[in-house]
Amino acid sequence: MNTNRLNSFTDGVVAIIITIMVLALPVPKSPGMAALLPLTVLFAAYALSFMKVGIYWSQHHHMLQVARKVNGRVLLANLFHLFWLSLIPFLVRWVGETGVTRDTVLAFGIVMLLCATSFAILRAVLIAADGPDSPVAKATARSRKGLITIVAYIVAIGVVFVSPNAAIVIYFAVAALWLVPDKRFEQLVG
Repeated sequence: MNTNRLNSFTDGVVAIIITIMVLALPVPKSPGMAALLPLTVLFAAYALSFMKVGIYWSQHHHMLQVARKVNGRVLLANLFHLFWLSLIPFLVRWVGETGVTRDTVLAFGIVMLLCATSFAILRAVLIAADGPDSPVAKATARSRKGLITIVAYIVAIGVVFVSPNAAIVIYFAVAALWLVPDKRFEQLVG
């Protein structure tokens, strides 16, 4: 099976996720820039969530750009990953309605852990479909970012019970880790 349809489907779902997230941002009722101040925390949650979704979209795009084939297991793994991504707008809305609390920060960490885990599963299933010498395997063989991400989310989930703000710092640090460009996929494409 060709990867183009899977890539297009994922692009569409991610576009919807991002659109739903921005709709969770309320329009201030009063004029002036001061009306935006109460939305600062919600906007920060939106910005972090937008970065996370964008990073997963970019990594997904790179993997599928070099993958030679997909099968039914890859389709299911992709749906599993998209399911967890689709919960992110719900989390942004929850923060908007209740603020940054231990529970909202914990829920964000759990969903981020499941997004990272499901992405690792997708990567593994893609490699299984394409073979151990596949471009996806070659491009990701020495990368430790995925493992660091999963460990960081597990740590953040534990830390949230002591300090939700420290957990938020970990979430931003993980995003920063992924913002550093990785040229391995681009080198494979040429």
